[in-house]
Amino acid sequence: MATVILVRHGRTTANATGLLAGRAVGVSLDQIGRDQAARTGDRLAAVPVVGVVSSPLERCQQTAQLILDRQAGTTYAPVDLDLTECDYGQWQGRTLSDLATEDLWPVVQSQPSAVIFPGGESMAAMQARSVAAIRRHDAAFEAEYGPGTVWVAVSHGDIIKSILADALGMHLDLFQRINVGPASVSIVRYGASRPTVYATNTDAGDLSWLTNSVNSDDAPVGGGAGHTAPRTG
Repeated sequence: MATVILVRHGRTTANATGLLAGRAVGVSLDQIGRDQAARTGDRLAAVPVVGVVSSPLERCQQTAQLILDRQAGTTYAPVDLDLTECDYGQWQGRTLSDLATEDLWPVVQSQPSAVIFPGGESMAAMQARSVAAIRRHDAAFEAEYGPGTVWVAVSHGDIIKSILADALGMHLDLFQRINVGPASVSIVRYGASRPTVYATNTDAGDLSWLTNSVNSDDAPVGGGAGHTAPRTG
């Protein structure tokens, strides 16, 4: 089984000012966001990844490059439109404080599966395309490189939350229970029987265990022994 590391882009100028950037062009990482993405790249440097697939938006490609810069050798780095941000339609470019006064806001919070953003995309369609993209790339990387392959997908908060909800077997209406911070790392392995979620929303910690983790589709009864802790000193 291959393993996908889901990375949200680092903080942007829009995030810092409470603006819903959506698919607007020219939204870049701010200095905090660049530092966050660089730290994530440092965490991933211990893991030889075979590919870094990114949303086409600038903030994701900047984050992907900071990861690639810390990888040894040449890593496949395609862009996938299906990993791009949700199309928020007329909500794009507005402040979150303003959007919170809209009648649609509480529906977004409690029943995302019923949401179609005015002039934009439904949240159900967003989840369907992003999950299909992740599973497609995962199968392709495993077919080419074999079990144990690790790859990275760099995308957006709501996209990654919807992918994690699917992997956890959660209805989309529950996905607001998941938090995905800037430059955070979440880890999913897709098996023949079911996906397994190894981590969500982490921003620190050793990841070298991914290079020699046991590939099994069976869940260890009782929880298992876990992965080996890194040596220190």
